Amino acid sequence: MASANPLDSIYFVKIPADAKFSSEAMKIDSSVELPVQKKNLDDPVEEDFAKLSEEQILSGILTVLAYDRENKNSAYYRKLITDIRPNIKKELAEAAILKAHDEEWELAEEIWLAVHGIDPEDYAIILNLAIFYDQKADSFRRNTLNEDADAFDDLALTYYKKVLDSDKELPDGYFNAGFFYLKKSEYGEAKACFESFLALTSDKSDEELGENGGYKKERAQEIINKISNRNLESDRFHDAYKYISSGQEEKGLEEIRKFLVDNPAVWNAWFLLGWGLRRLGRFADAKAAFLKARECEGGDENADTLNELAICQMETGDTEEAYDTLKEALSMDCENTKVISNLGFLSLKLGKTDEAKKYFEVVLELDPEDKIAKEELKKL
Repeated sequence: MASANPLDSIYFVKIPADAKFSSEAMKIDSSVELPVQKKNLDDPVEEDFAKLSEEQILSGILTVLAYDRENKNSAYYRKLITDIRPNIKKELAEAAILKAHDEEWELAEEIWLAVHGIDPEDYAIILNLAIFYDQKADSFRRNTLNEDADAFDDLALTYYKKVLDSDKELPDGYFNAGFFYLKKSEYGEAKACFESFLALTSDKSDEELGENGGYKKERAQEIINKISNRNLESDRFHDAYKYISSGQEEKGLEEIRKFLVDNPAVWNAWFLLGWGLRRLGRFADAKAAFLKARECEGGDENADTLNELAICQMETGDTEEAYDTLKEALSMDCENTKVISNLGFLSLKLGKTDEAKKYFEVVLELDPEDKIAKEELKKL
């Protein structure tokens, strides 16, 4: 998040009684000061309304709506900006989606907060904010900025809960929240979300649900079945994940081993066991756990499993195996920057610096903010 306060870039001006923005605009209340966005932070305050551009006023209003939700004139500012620019909410939402796609996170966040400020009761916008922070967290975690990623996950959860707790039943809210909980290995919550999604869409045709409607229903049911069949709602599995992810690996390993006694064919459990062991530096044992995960149904379909296995193979000196494993993982997910980065490190380990450089360059093409790849290229 930006460290500077965005509200420092605005000031307020008095409006002449006869002022107006356009012939279509509503009558301006001259008793209400309007916010003005400075072009540069060090610019002097311009109090002559006639010398200010309409864009400076609109930008100032957006900044207030985004960052000063308690402003006593917010309702007036919302009415004014939507009267002047009737399509502004749609235009800004489209711009925010594009910026997020290009991983221009700070700008995308500013735009989404402004859109939310224009219409705080629009739950489709609130859902988009949840998805945005969810994606931003994933990007930061790929760059090993785990504390920031956790903070953005918390923000995503806040907005997901607003959607799920509202009277507005948005099926896509439950669908996207389901995947968020899957990411956090909170399988009970994930299953409940996907079940709610199916309940809300049970009487709707694929056409009514729009693009990918049929696929979403099939995918939701598939995930529900897997969670149930693998007993992933178990408190023991949940506790194991919580312990390991919070640095209490020994407690987590104890819980997951107990889970495996009754659920020996669940690849997710073997993965969790391997993850905990790898975090403790027990690479040979972790390698065995990841190999066991691959033997279970579904365990050989996940690039993350193969990536973790390859890390252990590198640490145990099985470099040829590691290379084959990473190549297989890359064939499953050709844009997985963790896999590509590890191919770079393995190439360095084998003395293939030119090849390593190419891998790190590919990582930066996919994610220009990847700090690890930047650092390694500097060294090279």
